[in-house]
Amino acid sequence: MSKIALVDDDRNILTSVSMTLEAEGFEVETYNDGQAALDAFNKKLPDMAVLDIKMPRMDGMDLLQRLRQKTQMPVIFLTSKDDEIDEVLGLRMGADDYVKKPFSQRLLVERIRALLRRQEAVEGDATGTGPEAKVMERGHLRMDPLRHAVTWKGKDVSLTVTEFLLLQALAQRPGFVKSRDQLMDVAYDDQVYVDDRTIDSHIKRLRKKMRTADDDFSAIETLYGIGYRYNEE
Repeated sequence: MSKIALVDDDRNILTSVSMTLEAEGFEVETYNDGQAALDAFNKKLPDMAVLDIKMPRMDGMDLLQRLRQKTQMPVIFLTSKDDEIDEVLGLRMGADDYVKKPFSQRLLVERIRALLRRQEAVEGDATGTGPEAKVMERGHLRMDPLRHAVTWKGKDVSLTVTEFLLLQALAQRPGFVKSRDQLMDVAYDDQVYVDDRTIDSHIKRLRKKMRTADDDFSAIETLYGIGYRYNEE
């Protein structure tokens, strides 16, 4: 049973969404502000967090920033309707997905299930014998799915589930172009629609993280109007 942390200052959302998630078989912990959630997370992390952005004491952006200093746990943001700045900023700070308010609870459940499936895909099978579990090396890049570990020139790079899947998809076939639609298929289930901006934001975040290991990192190339390509160095 996966444990989901739901963080929102709207008690109606906490009550209704937690009831829905529990009915779907999830264990749910609720918090009405970011600081309360952080205090609990410092003791024990859930399997995933669903965070509202605008909250008292500590908002969702600050909470995400604190979380990303210690964990790559999957995170979904709840954003205000038509607030593109929140969506893009959240993704660039390391959120894996977002859902706009007001939202369908069924949609949120599907997003949660999709993200958990992506987490399982990254971790590979339990025995480590499946192809998705094999260590991949491409020049200076080394990716170990079972350990969710990435190194560049021997330096560790901490990636979210989505970032890991995107890098893995690009690096599997160096020199070949992946369109945004193809990358969406890799990172999201067919039932989940995301736009080009979402993929672009994840790629920007991915590049930024790789440059923490190497200021000159340039292996991910943008082909404007087409997609992205990994060039082995």
